[in-house]
Amino acid sequence: MSHSFKVVIPARYASTRLPGKPLRELIGKPMLQHVWEAAGRCGADQIVIATDDERIEKAAREFGAEVCMTATTHASGTDRLGEVVTSLGWSADTIVVNVQGDEPLMPPGLIDQVANDLAGNSEASIATVATPLVAAGEFFDPNVVKVVRDKAGFALYFSRAPIPWDRDLLMDDVKALPIGIMPLRHIGIYAYRVGYLNRYVEMRPCPLEQAEQLEQLRALWYGERVHVAEAGQRPGPGVDTEDDLVIAEELLRARQSEA
Repeated sequence: MSHSFKVVIPARYASTRLPGKPLRELIGKPMLQHVWEAAGRCGADQIVIATDDERIEKAAREFGAEVCMTATTHASGTDRLGEVVTSLGWSADTIVVNVQGDEPLMPPGLIDQVANDLAGNSEASIATVATPLVAAGEFFDPNVVKVVRDKAGFALYFSRAPIPWDRDLLMDDVKALPIGIMPLRHIGIYAYRVGYLNRYVEMRPCPLEQAEQLEQLRALWYGERVHVAEAGQRPGPGVDTEDDLVIAEELLRARQSEA
């Protein structure tokens, strides 16, 4: 069963590794347009691009997007979402999916999944997804975020460290996956209830979040519940570098040829 929800796409111009990233072209279109078009194929009843940059605003309006201009002082995309939901007057029970502006290969079905998962878990403030981790190299990679869940699928902890830790197997520095437990790789797409976003803007960063550099730990620190489902589809790679742009364009061309 599908539920009503909205999508917000935060887009910043001032990326340190790839300046002007949302407006870099992929197959003749700004990357941001590919993200917006993918979101348009999901079940959202409203899609808004949130930016603090007039160049992004102009480009987004030219390809037909609704744009909400936000402050330049936001520390994260979630802070930017908090301003959007307040500016647009969305009610506390509205579900909002945050789709990053550098994810041109985001499957529309994954957007629907997190929205419907949050709608189906009334105790949760946030819903997100994870995929099984099957390579030991990824398990020990600090750039791969791991998540551990309880039996109902709610997050117990997110970490860059290899969790869960199999003491007997790994205490001798054996580089292997834990036995009998499937570790999970967190995928960074989130559905939020607006009520949580309203609370979030009042939440100070917490020590766990600052140590791990993982914003989702702020929610757990303050007692919010995060439901983590296994992703029905794997998203394509995001774009952070020039090499990522080349890969994304090749994958988008391959999709077009298959269509």
